[in-house]
Amino acid sequence: MTRAVSPKLVAYATLAAAGLLAAIAARRPELAAITLPFTLLLVTVVHERAPAVDVAVAIDRPRVIEGERLRVHLTVDARERVDQLELTLRLPPGLAADEPTFALALRAGERRELDVEVRCERWGVYGVGDVGLRASDRFGLFTYRQVIARRAALRVYPRHETLRRLVAPTETQPYAGNLVARRAGTGIEFADIRTFQTGDQLRAINWRASARRGSLVVSERHPEQNSDVILFLDTFAELRDRAGSSLDLAVRAASALATRYLSDKNRVGVVGFGGILRWLQPGGGLRQQYQIVEALLQTDIVFSYAWKEASVIPRRTLPPNSLVIALTPLLDARGIQVLFDLRARGYDLAILEISPAVFVAPPRTDAQAVARRLWLLERELLRLRYRRLGVPVAEWRRSAPLQPILEEVTRSRRFGAIAHVS
Repeated sequence: MTRAVSPKLVAYATLAAAGLLAAIAARRPELAAITLPFTLLLVTVVHERAPAVDVAVAIDRPRVIEGERLRVHLTVDARERVDQLELTLRLPPGLAADEPTFALALRAGERRELDVEVRCERWGVYGVGDVGLRASDRFGLFTYRQVIARRAALRVYPRHETLRRLVAPTETQPYAGNLVARRAGTGIEFADIRTFQTGDQLRAINWRASARRGSLVVSERHPEQNSDVILFLDTFAELRDRAGSSLDLAVRAASALATRYLSDKNRVGVVGFGGILRWLQPGGGLRQQYQIVEALLQTDIVFSYAWKEASVIPRRTLPPNSLVIALTPLLDARGIQVLFDLRARGYDLAILEISPAVFVAPPRTDAQAVARRLWLLERELLRLRYRRLGVPVAEWRRSAPLQPILEEVTRSRRFGAIAHVS
């Protein structure tokens, strides 16, 4: 522990020195006798050692969901007597506790068990266990401070809503899944009937239609296949207020989409495009779901002046015929241009705009009101540019559920595809 002098010690030392000097100057020993208790007190405590205290930290579970609570258990062991000890559990931003500070008095060899209830307010990876100690001697003349690092790894997973329907990709991959392919093949969903040809299986014959036509016809069906879905997170910029940030919404939406697409046997990958490029190649199964969640926990805004293009993204990260769902506030010109580049390269693109308007304070003057209207018009013009290219754009505000926004993207894809072809 580091020792510091308290104001009380300074006052006592000043009184003792003043009494001694006054006794010498006035040649009156009784003046020194008056301040003798202060002098003896200083001599008594000057050789005191820092209290020896050890703290162990444990958490009840290493993984929680955003918004849940967990219990942090503190074990305090005093090897020597401690008259006044103030113990504080230091929590990183994103975690909070109502009563993280304790005042203790411990005997030599005493052990004390303490519990702190912690609220997990934001997703992320945290090190929990930094404990601040502040002790003082019995007279309060010296203070001792120490920070003990006993960090336990805590992963707070983003909270998300359950989705019923998703944005269907335009093209599928030749692997089994839950999506109905557009091309006819071996499957369950009925597609059409055609004349029997040599090599067709007997079980494919549609006997009712054959009886009506007087010749053999077979039924064609749509195969059930999967698709490659890329969740594209724009991490160039974000807006934030006390209730959260645009990045928080993007991560929660990405977690919900990844969970739902993987449950439908699709392959899902993640690209974090910003100051630092991070990516996770498409994959399927429970292992991929864990990897995606871990990748999302590492997502952050990194400041950079570098201009990045779509060419910096590894090719295997964006497979052909994949559906790219961009989660972006459409604030940074680099992220905006990359989405245009992806569309120009022929990727099936859908944009889920994390609306930054809810994070901007309402205007207070007429000039601010005009500036806000112009800014909103510019954003609407940007959406129109994407829609003219056949890219659906749906604006998601913080207070709205995610499912209706996905339905809007699906409707826009139908309209946008027709407008693009014409």
